[in-house]
Amino acid sequence: MMPRLFLVLAFAGLALAQPASTPGIQQQPFGTHDGRPITLYTLTNSHGVEVRAMNYGGIIVSIRVPDRKGQSADVVLGHETLEGYIPNPPYIGAIIGRYGNRIANGTFNLEGKTYTLPKNDGPNTLHGGIARTFDRVVWDGEVKGRNEVAFSYTSKDGDDGFPGNLKVRVSYTLTDGNAILIDYEATTDKATPINLTQHSYFNLAGEGNGDILNHEIMINGDHFTPVDKNLIPTGELRPVKGTPLDFTTPTKIGARIDDKYDQIALGHGYDHNFVLNHKPNENGLVLAARVLEPTSGRTLEVWTTQPGVQFYTGNFLDGSVTGKQGHVYNRRYAFCLETQHFPDSPNHPDFPTTILKPGETFREKTVFKFEVK
Repeated sequence: MMPRLFLVLAFAGLALAQPASTPGIQQQPFGTHDGRPITLYTLTNSHGVEVRAMNYGGIIVSIRVPDRKGQSADVVLGHETLEGYIPNPPYIGAIIGRYGNRIANGTFNLEGKTYTLPKNDGPNTLHGGIARTFDRVVWDGEVKGRNEVAFSYTSKDGDDGFPGNLKVRVSYTLTDGNAILIDYEATTDKATPINLTQHSYFNLAGEGNGDILNHEIMINGDHFTPVDKNLIPTGELRPVKGTPLDFTTPTKIGARIDDKYDQIALGHGYDHNFVLNHKPNENGLVLAARVLEPTSGRTLEVWTTQPGVQFYTGNFLDGSVTGKQGHVYNRRYAFCLETQHFPDSPNHPDFPTTILKPGETFREKTVFKFEVK
């Protein structure tokens, strides 16, 4: 089910331009990569919310939203130049595919055949592999109407070991309700696993403005998928009640992040897939999470058609990444809410399927909605 997003990025050594002031979409050249032009798209609504995205990796470069005093700040980690994103080992701001999250031992069986993928996370394949993953390729960008930009890409049969020619379209839409709609759509000519997500790192106090441990979060999931020592799901759906992963009521991210609990130790904090309580609204969307940064009053709601959300607290940010305005991104300086199907689903037949077949259309949708309290 298709999610929509509106984002804008920076590339090829060129600094980000000043924020746009007129509602609508602006485009500007932003250098080249692999001989192809990179375009920076700036979406602005009537309330001054601004999203910037580029067609390299479909990366969200910035999201500027006001606080309760009307002061605008950029609330996602990122870079001001193309060079900052190449390479991009933390996957900052990117579209993730073909398969977001982990596949155990870099293998899966499908229709009687074993497929082998590159291993880039210990014994596992993470976020699609190494070579032609969606975060590091140039997409075709197209402006659609007043407030939508669509990115399209065809992943060829055999890319990073996956079967099928997979045609993918991801659109970002910025609404006057201060929501970013992310729509995913894909078709294939061979059966193949697919799990698309968006990997923005949020800090609602403003990127580079300290850690996120004081943010308060509610996650609408009564269960999670516990992992083994290689961060692969065991197959269990474990209740969150009585564990440090219980965010069914608003709780500070830092309240239990270092508790002595096996799953916290394995993830070095939070890096877990939550099974969302499936009570969709009239648009087929489920509330995945709600986050409040109490000092600024900024809030983020995440709605989705997907069955899970990976909550990650930047545990492996280590100060080696320098982002916008020279900000150094240290441990736990941001959080991610990656709406998704469950990790390693191709190897867990009891999980919701991630197999897309010829004649079918993959559609998912996610909404990032910003407010102030």
